[in-house]
Amino acid sequence: MKSVEAEIKAMEAGGMPVAEILETHIRRLVVAIGADGVMVPFRPNPGSPKGSAQYREIKIAVLARLGRLVNRRGEARTKLLGRRLVAVLGDIDDLAARLRLEAHRQGVFAAERIVWISDGAKGLWRVFAEVLPAQATGILDFYHAAGQLWQAGEAWFEYRPSIETWFQDVRSRLRQGKVDEIIAELDIESQRTVRHEDRRDVLARVRDYFAKHRQHLNFPAFKAAELPLGSGFVESACKWLIQQRFKGVGMRWSEDGFTHLLHLRLAWANGRFDGLFQPLPLGSPNS
Repeated sequence: MKSVEAEIKAMEAGGMPVAEILETHIRRLVVAIGADGVMVPFRPNPGSPKGSAQYREIKIAVLARLGRLVNRRGEARTKLLGRRLVAVLGDIDDLAARLRLEAHRQGVFAAERIVWISDGAKGLWRVFAEVLPAQATGILDFYHAAGQLWQAGEAWFEYRPSIETWFQDVRSRLRQGKVDEIIAELDIESQRTVRHEDRRDVLARVRDYFAKHRQHLNFPAFKAAELPLGSGFVESACKWLIQQRFKGVGMRWSEDGFTHLLHLRLAWANGRFDGLFQPLPLGSPNS
């Protein structure tokens, strides 16, 4: 933990971390970066297991190169190469600092193409804007965007059966890149729903959401470039890195206990576990 903090301070002062050695064919691949958060139960009072659990968010980011493989049926699939993870029990600035550190280690800023994928959380998109270069491509998770449309449909159709037909149609148009058409439709309906303020507010919120992320919704172009449309690789990391270890039945963590074990799991996942342990000097009792 002290080593990570020291590297972050040195980087902020203008120093650069030691870069990992990457094979040439790996360096040339597209870099995909995604981020998300997952809740973990903590003890309400330090040193005591008593009281109701308090859930706190662990912020996670994944960096990887996008390779290709062909399965047994001859279908091309994306394969993550050189995957590295960062995670922190802290605020969005803590995540940004650790992501910037790992990005330098992985030579991300020298990559020909960088892609960011996440849901619409404002803090995550601030990390995208502050950490990655201006030419990086931002992709709003397709399935999260579709979920926003479903919320609009619930407000629009008041849970009537016709919502399903509308949703399948508008979801298809979203995949086809007809975002301006969808925004205009939501705008019109938000104005019509005058007598139902709560429903009108939902429609207006989803309209503004799509307008804000307009440039992150060009799904036909992303698919043509063989880029992922969803952040499943990050959600998967949330499950196996955090949930499977820290959210077992009855588990509640102290902050120190959680943070210590999180650093160990990150070192293991990133192939740096052995480097945490210095060899004992010859002649010591345990050597």
